[in-house]
Amino acid sequence: MDSHFPVSPSLLLAAPVLVVEDDPTVTQRLCALLLGMGYDASALLWAQSVQEARHLYLQEPIALALVDLGLPDGSGNTVITEMRAHDPALMILVISAWSTEEAILGALRAGATGYLLKERDDLELRLGIASTLRGGAPIDPFIAKRLMQEFSSAPAAASSPDSETALPTLSAREHEILQLVAEGMTNREIAEHLHLSRYTVECHVKKIYQKLAVSSRTRAIHLARQHGLID
Repeated sequence: MDSHFPVSPSLLLAAPVLVVEDDPTVTQRLCALLLGMGYDASALLWAQSVQEARHLYLQEPIALALVDLGLPDGSGNTVITEMRAHDPALMILVISAWSTEEAILGALRAGATGYLLKERDDLELRLGIASTLRGGAPIDPFIAKRLMQEFSSAPAAASSPDSETALPTLSAREHEILQLVAEGMTNREIAEHLHLSRYTVECHVKKIYQKLAVSSRTRAIHLARQHGLID
């Protein structure tokens, strides 16, 4: 498929981009896709291992990282955890062939912003990257479906007094923001209500998505209510 797509003028192509991938075929594919989105080759950095990625992100600030999980000298989760600690605002999108629940939740808990599968076509990957650049937290539809099936297949656990333990614990602020989301407030309204910056609220919302392994407000609210996290 042609990797060149029209890019909305409102889409800010945050740079530099660090691509952590050891498969040459996938590397070439992502290169063509990013160039097709409008990136200049000089804005793209490439790493084939945890060590190479560490060297690059310590040398200069990274705006966006596309990370594979299976690397020759370790796990992509190591890269994600270290980059997240180094720069809490960094956008980190996993693009991996791994679709197990353990891999997905491990990456999201490490600090990944979103998770897409390599098997998706170029258009779907491009849309996922664009969503990340706009502040979204894209989750591959196949992954979202599997996770929803996992939750829905255990109704007894959802109704038990210990149901909250089935999900990662939300901080008091995250719980407060999720409740306001459920009440229909926008991020701007939440920011004004809590006397926070909109950027801070957006960061909290992204973290909530990551902890609940969801990609939308509707799914976050539905899952939180299932587990008694909100009214």
